[in-house]
Amino acid sequence: MQDAIRREVLNWIKEANYDLVRARRSLSEGDYALSVFMSQQAIEKAFKALVIALKRRSPPRTHDLVTLFQEIHELITLPTEVIDRLPEISQYYVSARYPNAGLEVPSERINKAQAVRALEAAEVVIAIANKTLGVTQSN
Repeated sequence: MQDAIRREVLNWIKEANYDLVRARRSLSEGDYALSVFMSQQAIEKAFKALVIALKRRSPPRTHDLVTLFQEIHELITLPTEVIDRLPEISQYYVSARYPNAGLEVPSERINKAQAVRALEAAEVVIAIANKTLGVTQSN
């Protein structure tokens, strides 16, 4: 892999791993809205790293996890239950951050079960992305 491409891939996956840590911390602190958002971000960044590495091109400018996964679905394997959660988690990019973007007050409406589901999916995606990219993380 060219050095510039490899560096870009590593930057994306490094940020994905940091976001996963933030998602875990937010969940443990009871900040479920932030946790689901950080899980969404972790998955998005991991998918973008994989697009760059595996397709050798820039990822699409989108936050839609389903669209991003479609870019690489033939190159990586995710469990069906993770794939099935992508539409729900994808929505958190907006709905977990803005009042009236689906929920009046997301910080009061997003619950622990939602945060756990999103985090579980993010952990699987990040583990697969790290393995695929040959990255070891101690997060």
